Amino acid sequence: MIKLLVFTLVGIGAQIVDGTLGMAFGVTATTLLVLSGTGAAHASAAVHFAEVATTLASGASHWRFGNIDWKVVLRLGVPGGIGAFLGATVLSRISTESAAPITAGILLAIGVFLVVRFSSRPPVEFATSEKTAHSAKFLTPLGLFGGFIDASGGGGWGPVTTSTLLTTGRSAPRTVIGSVSASEFIVSASASVGFLLGLGSDFFDNLLIIAGLALGGVIAAPIAAWLVSRITPGVLGTGVGGLLVLTNARTLFKHFDIEGAPRTIGYVLIVVVAVALTVWAWRKSRTAPAAGDTAETTGADAAEPAVAGSVGTDAAGEGSADATQVPVR
Repeated sequence: MIKLLVFTLVGIGAQIVDGTLGMAFGVTATTLLVLSGTGAAHASAAVHFAEVATTLASGASHWRFGNIDWKVVLRLGVPGGIGAFLGATVLSRISTESAAPITAGILLAIGVFLVVRFSSRPPVEFATSEKTAHSAKFLTPLGLFGGFIDASGGGGWGPVTTSTLLTTGRSAPRTVIGSVSASEFIVSASASVGFLLGLGSDFFDNLLIIAGLALGGVIAAPIAAWLVSRITPGVLGTGVGGLLVLTNARTLFKHFDIEGAPRTIGYVLIVVVAVALTVWAWRKSRTAPAAGDTAETTGADAAEPAVAGSVGTDAAGEGSADATQVPVR
């Protein structure tokens, strides 16, 4: 019962992050599970099996609201599934002791990516097109890489694919998020098959973890929906990235026997940089609306003389005003 409670809390934490960012359920859940003592392969297997159900529901919801471009789902999801299967089989065939630093290194790299990505340029609406302009030549390698990283690192599909597609600015953010979420079902299912083949009967040791993650995700869904209206993606994404770097640095320090002053200095540097960038992202989120208001005010002020000029023209003579009208036939 206590273990179920722990895994439920992990699911709650991961879903809050994923619900407010649209990504990072896998990396957050895997990191917390590894810290709780779960092996790297078992943690990633449990997360992906739980995500089969959650991504199916998410994809169906996005389809219902018209947020999906099926070309992206197929061009991204199919190679992503292949990459996820390969990543799962690779992770399943190495020992837990060897997998821990590899997984920690991948998660740490993803954490650095999140910190840089969200502190420097939070996601904004770059385009409004509901159809992607990306070709299969671009989406196929992106899917392969994202799927492999997602399975071998316990997460990363969203941070790799969603952020890349948003940065290009060639389709509407809601279409990007919906299509990536739907394609993640293929990735999660493929990774689960890979882990099932690689771990054998040991895979069923994860049933309690899967149940806890699923239960926590259901509980946290409304909380995440409330938080997303209160915390800007830039602040939360930077903070989550910093947390991932800190927690996985701990695993690497332990593996490489880094003790004493070097470890302490490393922790301090990570915390200081993470806090500073989070504050920077928060300040940018506060100044952005003000800048937008200034631009709107300037635009309104610039429009006023034109309106005044047209009124003056009408007052001076009707000829100028009539020149802009469509002749009546």
